[in-house]
Amino acid sequence: MTELESEVLPLPPRYRFRDLLLGDQSFQSDDRVQVEFYVNENTFKERLKLFFIKNQRSSLRIRLFNFSLKLLTCLLYIVRVLLDNPEEGIGWSHIFWVDRKTPLWAVQVSSPCWVLSNFSLVSIPQGNIWEQIFRISFILEMINTVPFIITIFWPPLRNLFIPVFLNCWLAKYALENMINDLHRAIQRTQSAMFNQVLILICTLLCLVFTGTCGIQHLERAGEKLSLFKSFYFCIVTFSTVGYGDVTPKIWPSQLLVVIMICVALVVLPLQFEELVYLWMERQKSGGNYSRHRAQTEKHVVLCVSSLKIDLLMDFLNEFYAHPRLQDYYVVILCPTEMDIQVRRVLQIPLWSQRVIYLQGSALKDQDLMRAKMDNGEACFILSSRNEVDRTAADHQTILRAWAVKDFAPNCPLYVQILKPENKFHVKFADHVVCEEECKYAMLALNCVCPATSTLITLLVHTSRGQEGQESPEQWQRMYGRCSGNEVYHIRMGDSKFFMEYEGKSFTYAAFHAHKKYGVCLIGIRREENKSILLNPGPRHIMAASDTCFYINITKEENSAFIFKQEEKQKKKGFAGRGSYDGPSRLPVHSIIASMGTVAMDLQNTECRPANSSKLALPAENGSGTPRPSIAPVLELADTSSLLPCDLLSDQSEDEMTQSDEEGSAVLEYVKGYPPNSPYIGSSPTLCHLLPEKAPFCCLRLDKGCKHNSFEDAKAYGFKNKLIIVSAETAGNGLYNFIVPLRAYYRSRKELNPIVLLLDNKPEHHFLEAICCFPMVYYMEGTIDNLDSLLQCGIIYADNLVVVDKESTMSAEEDYMADAKTIVNVQTMFRLFPSLSIITELTHPSNMRFMQFRAKDSYSLALSKLEKRERENGSNLAFMFRLPFAAGRVFSISMLDTLLYQSFVKDYMITITRLLLGLDTTPGSGYLCAMKITEDDLWIRTYGRLFQKLCSSSAEIPIGIYRTESHMFATSESQISINVEDCEDTKDVKEHWGIKTSHHRNSCSSDQSEHPLLRRKSMQWARRLSRKGNKHSSKTAEWISQQRLSLYRRSERQELSELVKNRMKHLGLPTTGYDEMNDHQNTLSYVLINPPPDTRLELNDIVYLIRSDPLAHVANDGHSRKSSCSNKLGSGNPETRDETQL
Repeated sequence: MTELESEVLPLPPRYRFRDLLLGDQSFQSDDRVQVEFYVNENTFKERLKLFFIKNQRSSLRIRLFNFSLKLLTCLLYIVRVLLDNPEEGIGWSHIFWVDRKTPLWAVQVSSPCWVLSNFSLVSIPQGNIWEQIFRISFILEMINTVPFIITIFWPPLRNLFIPVFLNCWLAKYALENMINDLHRAIQRTQSAMFNQVLILICTLLCLVFTGTCGIQHLERAGEKLSLFKSFYFCIVTFSTVGYGDVTPKIWPSQLLVVIMICVALVVLPLQFEELVYLWMERQKSGGNYSRHRAQTEKHVVLCVSSLKIDLLMDFLNEFYAHPRLQDYYVVILCPTEMDIQVRRVLQIPLWSQRVIYLQGSALKDQDLMRAKMDNGEACFILSSRNEVDRTAADHQTILRAWAVKDFAPNCPLYVQILKPENKFHVKFADHVVCEEECKYAMLALNCVCPATSTLITLLVHTSRGQEGQESPEQWQRMYGRCSGNEVYHIRMGDSKFFMEYEGKSFTYAAFHAHKKYGVCLIGIRREENKSILLNPGPRHIMAASDTCFYINITKEENSAFIFKQEEKQKKKGFAGRGSYDGPSRLPVHSIIASMGTVAMDLQNTECRPANSSKLALPAENGSGTPRPSIAPVLELADTSSLLPCDLLSDQSEDEMTQSDEEGSAVLEYVKGYPPNSPYIGSSPTLCHLLPEKAPFCCLRLDKGCKHNSFEDAKAYGFKNKLIIVSAETAGNGLYNFIVPLRAYYRSRKELNPIVLLLDNKPEHHFLEAICCFPMVYYMEGTIDNLDSLLQCGIIYADNLVVVDKESTMSAEEDYMADAKTIVNVQTMFRLFPSLSIITELTHPSNMRFMQFRAKDSYSLALSKLEKRERENGSNLAFMFRLPFAAGRVFSISMLDTLLYQSFVKDYMITITRLLLGLDTTPGSGYLCAMKITEDDLWIRTYGRLFQKLCSSSAEIPIGIYRTESHMFATSESQISINVEDCEDTKDVKEHWGIKTSHHRNSCSSDQSEHPLLRRKSMQWARRLSRKGNKHSSKTAEWISQQRLSLYRRSERQELSELVKNRMKHLGLPTTGYDEMNDHQNTLSYVLINPPPDTRLELNDIVYLIRSDPLAHVANDGHSRKSSCSNKLGSGNPETRDETQL
């Protein structure tokens, strides 16, 4: 009893005393009422409706039984006709009376009894009985059932003719209802196209069956046609053939034929019209991707807002460039109707068998089910970059990604986002590419590492290196061949390239793999660590479990290793073992033969121990005195001989230099992480920062404040050239332009001032993010305003970056979105010819208009080469355009392939972000560049440079940016003026007569100093015209070129005067503009991983991956400082100068 009392919970204090006084009266006066719901379903009518209509399975069974019963009655009618044997002679009695056997009659009577009882039960729950009576189906039921019911009570009428064959129409009606119930029962909607085709077929069968049975029965009073002949007559008649060998003889049958033809002319066109309409709608919507195909075939889904032909072809060409994806299908899910150009492309047999277009929304589960998203291998969600409001486009992409993740959580997601502040919403996706992050970081690197955009674009495009191989020009063949290099990966223990370097340093493996096989090892990934490290340095020891990332024409699995015959004869021991024999060193250099590509033959030298030999150059002029040699690359790191530590120890040196040159008023920079990030998800990067944030007023370049009175770039007295960025708004992506240029690994002496030329005033949060960076300014203005360009210091700038504006991306004609940008850049190209202008375009096809020359035959030849490469199926047909090859133009759509390649190479996005400086993984290197000077030409070849860099500073070169002089057909570089014709042109002749292999200066600056040059040049031109009769046709062409040159000089002089007048009006000195040179007679291009025997040329810029200087500071900081100091104090200064940026 005490246990039970202890289990009862005490009453709350609020009610305890009151309950004792009043008692529990709430239960004594209980007024509650029990309510029953859905009592209307308990009635007899509702129960019938539930059984016959609402209950899907019972309704389906009943309709299936009715359909079978109708078919049975039609079959019994045919049996009765075959058993009937009418008497000879013609009489109308044969139409009304038939010979029906008693067993057959008994079976036929059972059907009307069921039909009548079923109708009486079904008509009650369906509501209005009069509406049911006047339906055609009810009338046909009565015609076929009531006479049989009468024959039960009046036996003489058992042989009365009853048109039972009309039950075929009732069977058609039952089939339609049965299919609808079937779809409800299995919870799956079949396409309307299938239903309409089924209805059309049933209508045709019913017409033929009705005509056959009707004509056969009516002709019993005539020629007594058989059932088969009646069927033959109906087929011939309805097919409009009409042979005439079988015809009805009496008027009732003839009248029936007329009625049947009229019915066919009315019913069949309606059915065909509905079918055609559904077919057209299905062509627009795309139908379904069947469940059977999804389970037996592999497919990926592409979700886009609007599908353009350029986007489609880029995706298809890049996706199907990989051999293992040839059996995949691409299902496109797009909410808009298919474009005409897209429709034409998808009708090509190459794509019609692989690509399925579905019109639908990714936010609807029905459309995702149609695309079989849950069975897909991957889903690519692309943003619409042509939208004016990019934030709205990102919001649509985010919702699509959420919808796909909710519907198919196991489907890998590849998402493209436009603005970096929206990236964290899709962080759950397997791979994400942020357009503005990559764009601004790439444009920033273009300013310090020329043509980085071209380098990255070529790396992320799939190519076999066959572009330009039929060109007569050497640079096009070499450039096209090297463009086939891509990034591949392989496990070191499974690799023939790198297996022999297990236990050796990364730098040793990289150099010898390049020397031996021509492959460029750029990074590794430890098995226990998922982070990719670019050039981890010589302290990293290679292990068999490491994943190696390398640049090569093709991956190792598609390469063959072929030995030279003489080496096989010298070393027969290797001949029996083959080329894949264990981890032993190959005795010769191998030929890398890609399947379907040209083999690259490397020179043959023995692999000697790294510490036993040096590459000594031959003696000069036979004197026996050797020139400087290159140190060997050590198998294990020697920390005392490495130079990247200078980046950490040069801070005091930089400070001393600045204090000596500029005085103590100069602010010191500190290294740290930016305190304010403008958006969520930005990677922290160690940067050069100001000790204190700059006031917002000091960030304005063209207006003075209480802290300084400078109002133009000249007044600041910058030591380095400016970098000007022209953008419409200060978006968060612009932050990624500043960070790579202020990264900690860049020397303070090399930091370029950054000027943001913005159309609109930046917002407060953006200024808060950039005020901590040194030498970053902004100014309101546009590139089409000459005053704005001059005030922001364009004549003191090395690079001008023109970012594509969002407001111009949507135009009435798609490809006109770049019109304003192209014309403005062309104007600046004419006003400031020496300025390096880096332009972003919306459409890659418009890059042919950059630096446009109307009568340049060389540009026309490049245009023909581009067309020929496109016809050959190249994915990089635009690569030979001079602005792209030189890195002067870039389109973000070129990086769409980065997302597509991630389906096969899941590491490409990570490697690209590391190269661009967007991510900084501890221990991973960074991309930089060095210039080949005259003092470096003794190295001679790229392979020796590879050894020099690996042995001295542990840097890995990955390519060359080469600039050559070129004789354009109508350029000023072809002009050489005769001294006898005009003495004033003597200097010009001397200038243009000298042929060099690199940049040349134009004579525009000289012309500006001679005000009478234009008049004398015109007099000289008139004297040439008077001598025209004495010259041949070749001389006449030469004269026309001279006249054109004079016109151009006059035009240049006018442009120069225009700029100087504006500078004087603004109070700016004109000396800087006089020093600007014209480099229009040069061409530049990128060579990715060139062969080791490639000759170095003057002013070559080498792309390097430099190891992280902070990678091992925590471990051996003191030893590195001492070694670095010893190196600087007593080492070879020449070696250090050769590796400077």
